[in-house]
Amino acid sequence: MGSGATNCPCIHPPMEKVVSMEESSSNLVLILDFGSQYTHLITRRVRSLSVFSLCISGTSPLSAIASLNPRVIILSGGPDSVHEPDAPSFADGFVEYAEKNGVYVLGICYGMQLIVQKLGGLVEPGTTQEYGGVDIEILKTIGLFGNKQVGGREHVWMSHRDVAVRLPEGFEATARNPKTGLVAAVEDVTRRVFGVQYHPEVTHSRDGMKTLEYFLFDICGVKGTWKMEDVIHQELKRIKDTVGPDDQVICALSGGVDSAVAATLVHRAIGDRLHCVFVDNGLLRYKERERVMEIFADHLHLPVACIDASQQFLDKLKGVTEPEKKRKVIGKEFISIFDVFAQELEHTFGKRPAYLVQGTLYPDVIESCPPPGSGKQRSHTIKSHHNVGGLPKDMRLKLIEPLKLLFKDEVRELGKILKVPEKFLKRHPYPGPGLAVRIIGDVTEESKLEMVRMADEIFIKTIEEKGLYDRIWQAAVVMLPCLSVGVQGDQRSEGRVVALRAVTSEDGMTADWYAFDEPFLREISVRITNNVKGINRVVLDITSKPPGTIEWE
Repeated sequence: MGSGATNCPCIHPPMEKVVSMEESSSNLVLILDFGSQYTHLITRRVRSLSVFSLCISGTSPLSAIASLNPRVIILSGGPDSVHEPDAPSFADGFVEYAEKNGVYVLGICYGMQLIVQKLGGLVEPGTTQEYGGVDIEILKTIGLFGNKQVGGREHVWMSHRDVAVRLPEGFEATARNPKTGLVAAVEDVTRRVFGVQYHPEVTHSRDGMKTLEYFLFDICGVKGTWKMEDVIHQELKRIKDTVGPDDQVICALSGGVDSAVAATLVHRAIGDRLHCVFVDNGLLRYKERERVMEIFADHLHLPVACIDASQQFLDKLKGVTEPEKKRKVIGKEFISIFDVFAQELEHTFGKRPAYLVQGTLYPDVIESCPPPGSGKQRSHTIKSHHNVGGLPKDMRLKLIEPLKLLFKDEVRELGKILKVPEKFLKRHPYPGPGLAVRIIGDVTEESKLEMVRMADEIFIKTIEEKGLYDRIWQAAVVMLPCLSVGVQGDQRSEGRVVALRAVTSEDGMTADWYAFDEPFLREISVRITNNVKGINRVVLDITSKPPGTIEWE
């Protein structure tokens, strides 16, 4: 059995929040996460079929699962072995609950092995491990492969050590690896329990999406009726139900798509009781404050107060080099400023604002909390986002996060419906901590901030000039914590090194580096080293995510 539910408030949103995202919870596809790097892809793939899906810890108590009334439960893969004494598992009574309530269950990789073991089968360490692309053979055209042919082959993606060697009573193998004879898929149609040893959610499994679609619609009877218009309707209702008729609300705007869409949504719900604020934390890009305030005035049509707190932030960051501490410091200062802003509003309206709106997204939530399913003691936080894991526990404002269960592309779709200007929707993501996480080490030393600002401006402008901006998910310049020897003006020089980072992505959870052509890279290197005093070397980051993250810190 596992070590109990992961007590992470980020991964386990309040149940009323979940219900607000889906009027008919009986159509919900619930993913129980056991720690796979692909778990979020299951959520994305299901949503792409217009079916609402939600991911919670695989070790969640049965009461939490039952309260959501899911139609389908998918058990994700994971890095553990079912033989480990503290291996994560679903709650006691889970199988009985699913049978009694007519819930369909699909186990993927570790999830399949868990089903086999818990229902009386046998899983053993394999003598042959399967990693990467494998061709499987269809053995029976029932259940998952009801639309296939016996003897047909499919190319799928495997990633496992353990193997199912004996199936529970009532189960039968429906696919295998023809070379090794290893079981690739199992099912008990009577109990509505299915399992695949491979990962249908990844693109390397060529017919994986077709299998998921067939499973959800043809086997489980799920309806593809979830759409962004429903999200808007449900979130507007939730905001109105949460915020009292006389309550004032603060919204932190960053100039990016997330906060702009969140502000537009809340403004539609409560009107002028929403008070937007943009904070210059001294960590912005070149002329960002001027440009963002102009966009707010000309395109968003919301009243926005601008607070220059740059010196306050930089004073607190002086000497801070550890990435997580930077994020915590920045998160705390933001809340401090919002508290002061709330006091000013209290003097004006006679009532202190009780709520703070933030454009937190689902990837922020996932990366800021220990991955569920493998036990909190063995998990790790990828990084604390300043508006999730970076918030102080004693903050006085209560949060409204209407986008907390959405991915970036879904937010952009929602923004289009709300008629948020395209100029906002197309902007690249920019981290809340700003340049603090793009300068490795102390951001206040020397003139690092100015150097990075200028280098970043050259990089982004050149990308725009070449017509590449919309092809790239995010682009940035990162300053490394070292000096480089060079030759400038026929003299030996010591200067800073910056790395160019540009990636493509659909949702920010996975990403690949953008392959610039050689002439572009040569031009960028020359422009930066010729125009930014103090930088004499430019390198290129060609790391995907995973194993890296998009930002360096």
